[in-house]
Amino acid sequence: MADYLEIHPRNPQPRLISRAAEVLGAGGVVVYPTDSCYALGCRIGEKSALDRIRMIRRVDDKHHFTLVCRDLSEIATYARIDNVAYRLLKSLTPGPYTFIVQATKQVPRRLLHPKRRAIGIRVPDTPIVRDLLAALDQPILSTTLILPGDDEPLADMLDIRDHMDHCVDLIIDGGSCGTEPTTVVDMTSDPPAVLRRGRGDTSVFDD
Repeated sequence: MADYLEIHPRNPQPRLISRAAEVLGAGGVVVYPTDSCYALGCRIGEKSALDRIRMIRRVDDKHHFTLVCRDLSEIATYARIDNVAYRLLKSLTPGPYTFIVQATKQVPRRLLHPKRRAIGIRVPDTPIVRDLLAALDQPILSTTLILPGDDEPLADMLDIRDHMDHCVDLIIDGGSCGTEPTTVVDMTSDPPAVLRRGRGDTSVFDD
């Protein structure tokens, strides 16, 4: 059975954040809340954990995962960001956006788009994730908690515990997140293109 931690969404308890970081650091798979919906996550570079998430989602090695980062300085380690892109990301992060960007060599090849060296990155606007990333001191490799055959992510904690209790190592209950996904923006095109309209405001990209 998975460990279960009820963490305050606005004032996360440091002891519980440390426990969650320990699980991730040991190669565990975690269910955690973001500013769009609940997600599955593991530490970057943990192939066995990544394979477990793929089994839960029933996706193949072409599925796009997202690197969840704490801030723009950490993004710069894993993504090639020019000055124009930097200013745009600075204005929209933290927030419910996923940006498709050119990856650096710090990103494992198996995580990249098969036809281009691109990766999704994001900086969620939620204290739980912010504190968890600080404690872990590296990004979380992440994907939305949506089960095979479902149209929307799992949102109710009773449903999450019922479905995920024997699949993951830790479930973090951070209260309601909703089911609206992030807005996805392709930063590799010129100008940047909105690939999916979600929770994040897209007016900045409208002509």
